[in-house]
Amino acid sequence: MSPLRQAIEAAAARLAAVGVASPRIDAELLAAHVAGVDRGRLMLLDDPGEGFEQAYDELVAARAGRVPLQHLIGTAPFGPLTLSVGPGVFIPRPETEALLEWACTQQLPAKPLIVDLCTGSGALALALAEHWPGARVVAVENSPAALEFARRNATGSRVEIVDADVTVAGLLPEFDARVDLLVSNPPYIPADAVLEPEVAEHDPAHALFGGPDGMAVIRPIVELADRWLRDGAPCGVEHDDTTAELSVEAFAGNGHFTGVTARRDLAGRPRFVTATRIARS
Repeated sequence: MSPLRQAIEAAAARLAAVGVASPRIDAELLAAHVAGVDRGRLMLLDDPGEGFEQAYDELVAARAGRVPLQHLIGTAPFGPLTLSVGPGVFIPRPETEALLEWACTQQLPAKPLIVDLCTGSGALALALAEHWPGARVVAVENSPAALEFARRNATGSRVEIVDADVTVAGLLPEFDARVDLLVSNPPYIPADAVLEPEVAEHDPAHALFGGPDGMAVIRPIVELADRWLRDGAPCGVEHDDTTAELSVEAFAGNGHFTGVTARRDLAGRPRFVTATRIARS
């Protein structure tokens, strides 16, 4: 066994011992990051280079301490994108790609106006801009740290970053009845939820928690969707897997939406609700 493979095996065993969910994958990704190669080419290396062992050991130790992998390598994949992430911004999750896939199936005008609320790193906004090159895409966020990452990720794109709080009544009236698609992955975790160390200790609380029942941001988003969406326009909002019923009730109880549907992610868990703005009289 080569020294590199031995190092990866030892790292995987160390990560597994402390409960990291994907120890082998994380060990390989960290090794690839230190060596400066793609993970698929890692085992083709004869020599990962001088200084590899010390740098790798330091990153493995940090990961064993439950620092998120994405913070250690500085990026996170999301759909077709690789996003810059780090302390202060929510790390995009594969579960949200179910919402992205749904959004990309919607029938929109040739040059739609798309809004992503609580954009964080800009993940949904940037992926939707990639899917609809002719769209005007607006990403709304109010965390200073997250805004830095969103602006960095949006550099060179058409995505507009707006610093605003989605819970403020009367926000951005210029969007009233003009938005063709609204999406959001807002703070939605109930305040008393028990979380993995990577989440509880490293994702910003501002991006995680949605009040006692997880609905403190979702309910204002429903009101924004009511006001902003044009007649017949769709929206999709992610929620906690324990609050699917509350999220459906928030849209259905508003009275201005049809087709309110609870949807599941690829793992079969309740993940997001979709709805369509009914025509104004």
